[in-house]
Amino acid sequence: MSQGLLLAEEKEATRAYGWAATDSSGILTPFHFTRRANGDRDISIKILYCGICHSDLHMLKNDHAISIYPLVPGHEIVGQVTKVGRQVTKFKVGDVAGVGGIVGTCGTCSNCTHDLETYCPKMILTSSSHYHDGSITYGGYSDHIVVDEHFAVTIPKSMSLHGTPPLLCAGITVYSPMLYHGLCRPGQHLGVVGLGGLGHLAVKFAKAFGMKVTVISTSSRKKKEAIQRLGVDAFLLSHHQQQLQDAMGTMDGIIDTVSAPHAVYPLVGLLKTGGNLILVGAPAASSPELPSLPLIMGRKSISGSAGGGMRETQEMIEFAAKHNISADVEVIPMDYVNTAMDRLVNNDVQYRFVIDVANTLKKPLSY
Repeated sequence: MSQGLLLAEEKEATRAYGWAATDSSGILTPFHFTRRANGDRDISIKILYCGICHSDLHMLKNDHAISIYPLVPGHEIVGQVTKVGRQVTKFKVGDVAGVGGIVGTCGTCSNCTHDLETYCPKMILTSSSHYHDGSITYGGYSDHIVVDEHFAVTIPKSMSLHGTPPLLCAGITVYSPMLYHGLCRPGQHLGVVGLGGLGHLAVKFAKAFGMKVTVISTSSRKKKEAIQRLGVDAFLLSHHQQQLQDAMGTMDGIIDTVSAPHAVYPLVGLLKTGGNLILVGAPAASSPELPSLPLIMGRKSISGSAGGGMRETQEMIEFAAKHNISADVEVIPMDYVNTAMDRLVNNDVQYRFVIDVANTLKKPLSY
């Protein structure tokens, strides 16, 4: 590329402002950076709200040894389109768009051509990855983002702007395996392990499908909330042996949302013959011991899921709009993010933090 073209691209790049961590302490502070120029297939989005995912915490702390600093987290983004490239067909200026966990893939592998972009081996994360041009991707704890329209979804006008961001990660993470494994039919019995950001959305989707839902939790204090407000049919304490015994062989499937190391053997016993335990939580360390004999004798299976592709994410958003599904959130200002991370470590949120970016990200006067 000629020096003239490089200078032209640099001139078109836009200044951006957000909060970033500079090392594995994970402490977030104000950060100036640039976004790439809006290309032919790109849209620019003014970020209105951004959810805080537990994986943001892992990335800030470099728990998976893949973090790139400075790191601007955030992959549950809802905002307003401010610019569209000349080849963009899905969006127009003024539309509300959502961006989830990925902003790029190879586009040619079997996963990409079968609408499974999340499983592309060259997947580019919304935050802390290298984009096609070698630049670092910066997430949604910032004022705006530029993204290829393929990796954005349209948000219906009826949806809550602050309740929608977690659907773009937590929502598709539970929705996709439910559909893939056929756990979406009225009258089926679904177990949901953990009643947090992912778990409460699994409950909401399952109830919208007309399923019977049992929550399995370590905390008795969540029982009233689960039954009276979320409408679950039963609640089991994971350490209560008699409760587990009484529920043996009753569930068609189980969505396990817990990100901390835990035993899966007791969960397998809750499945009917042919049932499936689906792991969607991502522990930072250690893996559960595989209970091979119960799997063999019950024709049961344990599987994992990282969510769905872009087409399925759009379908999930439309299903959520139709059934009035949104996340239960605590809206916070940008300068509260470090406190929110501390609370997240202690599971002190019901059920997801969402940053009010548009109203609380205070730009410096010199910006």
